[in-house]
Amino acid sequence: MGKIALVTFDKCDPCQCKDGVCAALLACKHKLIKQEKAGEIPLFSPGSCTGCGDCVRACPQKAVQIYRS
Repeated sequence: MGKIALVTFDKCDPCQCKDGVCAALLACKHKLIKQEKAGEIPLFSPGSCTGCGDCVRACPQKAVQIYRS
């Protein structure tokens, strides 16, 4: 059983991050989070996630959680 990071969409508000760029995206050293443009909700690629938690710690809204897969 592994760990993956997933976003809680009703908590996520990239406009609260600097310049509308998702803080979790910037923290992901594996580049598994994508954001089409500033202010938009990011998309996670959980299939390759290692569950390191960098994105969880970076999210100012606490919208990212680690789950066991």
